[in-house]
Amino acid sequence: MTTLTPNSLPFALPGRFYRGNLHGHSTNSDGDWTPAEYIRQYRQNGYDFVALTDHCLETYGYAITDTRRFRSDDFTTLIGAELHPGRIESGSPWHLLAVGLPLDFETHCEGDTGASVARRAIEAGAFVAAAHPNWYALTVADFESLGAADAVECYNGTCDAGNDRGYSWHFIDMLLHRGHRVGAIAVDDLHAHDQMADFMRGWVFVKAAELTPEALLQALKAGHYYSSTGAQLHNVELVGRGRLVVECSPAAQILVTGDRAGSLRVSGVGLTRAEFDLTDVDSRWLRVTARDAADCRAWTNPLWLG
Repeated sequence: MTTLTPNSLPFALPGRFYRGNLHGHSTNSDGDWTPAEYIRQYRQNGYDFVALTDHCLETYGYAITDTRRFRSDDFTTLIGAELHPGRIESGSPWHLLAVGLPLDFETHCEGDTGASVARRAIEAGAFVAAAHPNWYALTVADFESLGAADAVECYNGTCDAGNDRGYSWHFIDMLLHRGHRVGAIAVDDLHAHDQMADFMRGWVFVKAAELTPEALLQALKAGHYYSSTGAQLHNVELVGRGRLVVECSPAAQILVTGDRAGSLRVSGVGLTRAEFDLTDVDSRWLRVTARDAADCRAWTNPLWLG
């Protein structure tokens, strides 16, 4: 599981940030774009990488979409899938995102559960995330039954556009309260229905040494990324336990929230820097949000202080 400490903030690490979408679907499952069109759209709109995570269901032959032929020196892909083993409390099948899977991964085994598939995917080296918990009433007990996961979707574009359940920070906060050290990812979950209302709505910026599937996956597993719906974080630096420095694209608010009610925040017009005194903050973890005038946000992963 991803473990974040003050020393693992990605901003001062070598390499650069690469922009990517980790969740989307093509005509190989229930999306409207072919794999080639999916890749073309993201590439021409400034993305550095994508994962194409078609649904692994009987209807689609439990198949993983191979996107290796679309890789180049300036754009790459991660092999992924959305897996649906067993049932959650509500009776719905699981929605598990697995990015960085080997192509020979067994996506369906008789008797699979969420826990067994998550374990097999992690053992195969994949980055595993619980998809859109707010969309289908995933419970904390459901998540805890998994045993392990690297992240949870904090924002899902198709859920936001489709039923106003795109944000899942409350669910993640409940997990953090219970001590689960999970990361948070923003995604499109693109299907390209409804005039592409789910396109370019949420993404991750991954800090990696180079633009290769191996380097990106290693960075994701280490938690070296932040999530965005439009705003950018340029630097977040924790100096001891006393001071937090945040630099970002022009923002209307910069907030620091933790495991208690309330927040530390500054508000203004075109804010690009803020400093926060953490001396009296009583929290096991913090996260930073930059929120701009258009209500676009950028979020750090939870930063564990203990």
